[in-house]
Amino acid sequence: MGLGSRPGTDGVRDRICFRRNAAELRPALWILCFSWVCFSARAQMKIPPETVQVWANKFSVQIREISITYSGAHLLQKKLRDVESVINIVDIDGMERLRDYSDDIERMLVSKMKSVKRLAESAEDADLYHEFNKSLEFDYYNSMLVNTVDDDGNFIDLGGEFPLEENAHFNNLPVNTQQSDVQVPTNVYNKDPHILNGIYMSEALNDVFINNFQKDPTLTWQYFGSSEGFFRIYPGIKWTPDSNGVAAFDCRNRNWYIQAATSPKDIIIVVDISGSMKGLKMTIAKHTINTILDTLGENDFVNVIAYTDYVRYVEPCFKGTLVQADLDNREHFKVLVDELHVKGEGKVAKAMKESFKVLNEAAAKGQGSLCNQAIMLITDGAMENFKDVFQEYNWPDRRVRLFTYLIGREMTFAENVKWIACNNKGFYTHISTLADVQENVMEYLHVLSRPMVINHNHDIIWTEAYMDTVLFNTKAQSLLLMTSVAMPVFSKKKETLSHGILLGVVGSDVPLLQVMKMIPRYMLGPHGYAFLITNNGYILAHPDLRPLYRDGKKLKPKPNYNSVDLSEVEWEDMDETLRTAMVKGETGTLSLNVRGSLDKSKRPIFLTNDYFYTTIRDTPFSLGMVLTRGHGQLMFTGKVAMEDGLHDLTSPDLFIASEWTYCETDIDPQHRKYSQLQAMTRYLLGKEPDMECDDVLVQQTLFDAVLTAPLEAYWQAIMLNASGVEAGVETAFLGTRSGIVRLTRYAGVESRVAKKFLTPTDKINLFTVDHFPLWYRMAMDNPPGQFLYYMPVEEQGSKDKTGMSKYVLAVTAVTVSSEGKTAMAGAIGVQMSLEMLEKKLWAITFQPDDTDCTDVEGVCPLSCQSVDVNCFLVDSNGFIIISKEKSEVGRFFGEVDGSVMSSLIKSGMFKKVALYDYQGMCKTGHGHSSGARPLLSPFYGLAAVIKWFFSHMLMMLLEFNFCGLWHSDYVVDAKAGYHTAHKAKKVEAMQPCDTEYPGFLLDFSITETNSLIKCGRCQKMFVVQAIPESNLVLIVVQADCDCSRHSPNILLEPKEIKYNASVKCNRMRSQKVRRRPKTCHAYHPKENAKDCGGASEISLSMALFLVSLVTSLALRQWT
Repeated sequence: MGLGSRPGTDGVRDRICFRRNAAELRPALWILCFSWVCFSARAQMKIPPETVQVWANKFSVQIREISITYSGAHLLQKKLRDVESVINIVDIDGMERLRDYSDDIERMLVSKMKSVKRLAESAEDADLYHEFNKSLEFDYYNSMLVNTVDDDGNFIDLGGEFPLEENAHFNNLPVNTQQSDVQVPTNVYNKDPHILNGIYMSEALNDVFINNFQKDPTLTWQYFGSSEGFFRIYPGIKWTPDSNGVAAFDCRNRNWYIQAATSPKDIIIVVDISGSMKGLKMTIAKHTINTILDTLGENDFVNVIAYTDYVRYVEPCFKGTLVQADLDNREHFKVLVDELHVKGEGKVAKAMKESFKVLNEAAAKGQGSLCNQAIMLITDGAMENFKDVFQEYNWPDRRVRLFTYLIGREMTFAENVKWIACNNKGFYTHISTLADVQENVMEYLHVLSRPMVINHNHDIIWTEAYMDTVLFNTKAQSLLLMTSVAMPVFSKKKETLSHGILLGVVGSDVPLLQVMKMIPRYMLGPHGYAFLITNNGYILAHPDLRPLYRDGKKLKPKPNYNSVDLSEVEWEDMDETLRTAMVKGETGTLSLNVRGSLDKSKRPIFLTNDYFYTTIRDTPFSLGMVLTRGHGQLMFTGKVAMEDGLHDLTSPDLFIASEWTYCETDIDPQHRKYSQLQAMTRYLLGKEPDMECDDVLVQQTLFDAVLTAPLEAYWQAIMLNASGVEAGVETAFLGTRSGIVRLTRYAGVESRVAKKFLTPTDKINLFTVDHFPLWYRMAMDNPPGQFLYYMPVEEQGSKDKTGMSKYVLAVTAVTVSSEGKTAMAGAIGVQMSLEMLEKKLWAITFQPDDTDCTDVEGVCPLSCQSVDVNCFLVDSNGFIIISKEKSEVGRFFGEVDGSVMSSLIKSGMFKKVALYDYQGMCKTGHGHSSGARPLLSPFYGLAAVIKWFFSHMLMMLLEFNFCGLWHSDYVVDAKAGYHTAHKAKKVEAMQPCDTEYPGFLLDFSITETNSLIKCGRCQKMFVVQAIPESNLVLIVVQADCDCSRHSPNILLEPKEIKYNASVKCNRMRSQKVRRRPKTCHAYHPKENAKDCGGASEISLSMALFLVSLVTSLALRQWT
């Protein structure tokens, strides 16, 4: 039905032109009038607000009736009123609760520390009574080789039979809980005499591993990392090689090893970039710098200086200072180091003086680690020993150690380089190939550990959070965040005491999920949470910590996932009051008004949070707990007979939070086979009287089971009713604070749209260890008794495999009152198909031709199905639930019609909320590509590949000692080209960034609005009407006026916050408040500083030398 045939618009034409006397008008005016008439007819279309209001009211009645009837909300609220006389509403004392939880966590972590101490003592005793045997022959279980047979079916050497069995406590990995086994890196000879003696000595740890596990069954992996390179792990496993088929894992590179082996340190890396360092030397130097950086942690400080005939800070912003060696800064240095180029003449004296000045100033100002200080000199030679520099800056105390790394084969100036190290309590190493780097860099750690070893100080360390994706090459298991507790192991032999020999490090992993389970989730409420941070303010555990990002179809760890500062998550704490207090180890409280978000950060919420915080004694950690004002700090309790509760608890329509700890099933291995529901049932029946259970939670669960039991019969009665269930109503459900979920399926699995909803994989809608269900949390911020309707974000923009429509959830909160207090008792709702709601809305918004339009001003009859108008059902956050265009469903309304949304924002009906994400990942603007020059022709490429092959073959024959003879940039290009030749698809690199994005909230005090939008040559009318007793609005918009050019669409996409150079530099230089480790071991008078290194010369085969030389010359002729 066209616009011209409707009453109202015909009248417009008559009044404007056709009543005029056409004979009096000139022809030009006829044309002008006609064109203006056509335009004005479109522009002045009037959508009657009263019509839209009628639609909204009718739709409200229908959806509310469906929601109440099929959910049973009124029945549940009635049952709650019936028990008000027998329940008790209590205020949760946040500080008291926090003290209890911190004590529980402390006891747990102390137990782990005791286990590690027993390992260290046993290892030291075993070494004390072990005499080194150069000819020792000893078979051990090599974790890479166990259960491996040859072609004849016989077990290979070091690969004997090793029984393995899947164990749920160890992430369902096949393990051997009766025996440890040993991993040896590929670059370490697995039968080297030192390796064999160390493995033989550490066999004594087997019994300690097992005894520890028996004393504390919550222990996970226990291990001993040797300074020789082998790694003994319990329980024993079959090691999974990396993608290259080798065991590249080296325990000495791990944070737990490095932090336990040394005290905090200030490091300045000084690298020679003079002309003599070109080619392979510079490549080795860069790799050496990166390897040193990898040995640093968040308690260390660093800077990198390059020198030629002048001193150059690789990051000019860090000039004259030390910066914390967190992951962000280390990776930043690596990028800058990769861009270094050689030129000029090397004058090391200037660089040494600058380094000493920086270190001395840091110590004088109380900056840096205030512990070890060292300069790492990387050069291909020194023409003098710079005695005058050391006399001025470092002697006689020698407070700053000098570690020197001679790069390349030339030994002309080696003595000076060695003298520098030996006369400054350091260590000298000679690095001639890339393969030499790792072992030689690690030497400095052993030197720094000497004072601690001689003094026999067993400092226990705890690491930052990390994902051990190297140790276990599995999917979900490898993504578990954990912390490690570790302790150094020393040689107690008197004859080597002054040498300070570090035998290795023992440790154990502690999954952070296990720690956070110590804090009962039900006590925190729907918006409450707990979190842990380190002494540096970095997050260990927090529900808003997002350590992974999506790269295509894969989830990957973010580069800085374990150095996310508390201020980057609790960003409303603008003055960092909370962070500062927690880092200092204080105990206290703080209240903040915060902006939060729900449903994958799409829906903003405003909360008033009370923060409670304290320190975990004997650890570097601090614990924080958040309770939300109002419902978050009130909890009701009730009691019922155990028999009644058990009967209703075993109902088939009920399940409890499987990730919560109702009863402790991990202490006794015999209890691990029980689910939480089974464990609680056995405890209540007296079958497991010794089981540790949370009596408050168990009692409340029983009460909630009895309280909600009538809903089961109610839902069943609806299904048995003769009229049946309305098509599209699929699931009724409820949840209580005790973690109970009841549900009934009105529709079979084949016909349900929401097949995943409330299944075990639907984590966002279940009670988990770190959050209440999304529908529960959203209901809590809605007026009790009023239903809230929304379509989950994960369902937006897609359909299931059957092509059916999406689904909508309708939820409401239920309350209970007693003695003037009102507490939230739970949430109840119904899940229905979107198709059902669409049919109802389209039926209501259709006016037939015989509609009585007598008292209507505007278009009548009017229909949402007409091409002249667009109708949208939008929720309180601006997301479209219903639209004629299926592609628009689930999208933000501002993306579809920016002009109307802008008008609604201006009128105040929708409020824009600025939200921030300081854990974002942004595209760098360019893809991954080789940093080397491109291959100039296929000939160059072929020659380079051949050259690369021969160089690697000879490198293997010479144990990597000849690679430098024919290294060139073409080889680098060949390797890069060879491995990427088949990857035509360009991958956009991602990097951490800060972003800002908008969210929107409906102002419920404004129930209707309409307006006319001028869009150049046309005007667009729209009418907005709130759907009563819901969070929905109906928007009816004139369809034939395109305003996209005048009012751009409003997007929810995050925008990167760009910082100018000055701000960026200040942010990088700024050093937040931190708590230094309690101990420092930088000096001991008995240290033997004469043990300062020196590489022995390698005798090379003349035949191999000549072959390599001839091959090199020939290949150079080709290129």
